[in-house]
Amino acid sequence: MAVYTRVSMEDLGRFLAGFDIGDAISLEGIAQGVENSNFRLRTTIGLYILTLYEKRVNYEDLPFFLGLMKHLAGSGFPCPTPIADRNGEMLHQLSGRPAAIVAIANGDWPRQITTEHCRKVGTILATLHKTAAGFPTGRANDQALPAWRSIFSTLGRRANELRPALFDWIEAELTSLESSWPIGLPTGIIHADLFPDNVLFENTKISGVIDFYFACNDALALDLAICLNAWCFDDGRIITTRTNALISGYEDVRPLQKSERDALPLLARGAAMRFLITRLHDWFHPLAGALTRRKDPLEFVPIIECHQSVSDTTAYRLI
Repeated sequence: MAVYTRVSMEDLGRFLAGFDIGDAISLEGIAQGVENSNFRLRTTIGLYILTLYEKRVNYEDLPFFLGLMKHLAGSGFPCPTPIADRNGEMLHQLSGRPAAIVAIANGDWPRQITTEHCRKVGTILATLHKTAAGFPTGRANDQALPAWRSIFSTLGRRANELRPALFDWIEAELTSLESSWPIGLPTGIIHADLFPDNVLFENTKISGVIDFYFACNDALALDLAICLNAWCFDDGRIITTRTNALISGYEDVRPLQKSERDALPLLARGAAMRFLITRLHDWFHPLAGALTRRKDPLEFVPIIECHQSVSDTTAYRLI
């Protein structure tokens, strides 16, 4: 989440006139994240999240994202429900941007990750995969391996400004991934961005999974690899009690196939490379005036190096 586009209270008032959620009391920008403009909206009825979709989001994908969230929430998955206006429409225009309102999820994301957090995230991820299997439409992954090469090619050798020889290191890793990327794994709809700030807890229970704006169809195990990187490392060091809890929690709901287990180290390398390259792009192309925080691309270098040294999943304490 972030804020790139400002919204006046006058424009907001006209916008809300089409809904049955009361009148605006306040609108507070949310600085976390990088993709869209997000606000905490308080009305005379309650709290909501207002999202304005920025130029990097394809307008044609928005019905998929909102429809998926509606499907998941309607199936009992802990996901915020998009709010329709009086005409039943979920997607609108505000301040020159496509916009939507969703119900706010209670709880907060964990700052100190525990083994139990990881187990529950594994379980909720597998539950998401099973629940999303009933959604009738799909979306190609526009952040898959070909996109990493495309984004990296626009940066030239600027990566070396962050760390000497980083360009050559990324180039070699991309070439290795391109030559060995696994195929034929079980696929379905994945979240593709399930970092800790996208999972809300109340006490010890997951109360909300948010930010579905990278959701797409791809290998289910890739989603698990993204979570492994996001939840199971501390200062670049893998915490094997967390990896074991994460994957065990996942397999409580959906057991992995042998091919998925075998591919996990390579998928985790690729998942880390995706975020390194996209963060690298945002590092050198920040949007002026945006309320957001740049995220360090170098955070993923030791994570990739860890996975490079892994020959099989026994390194994650899997049996």
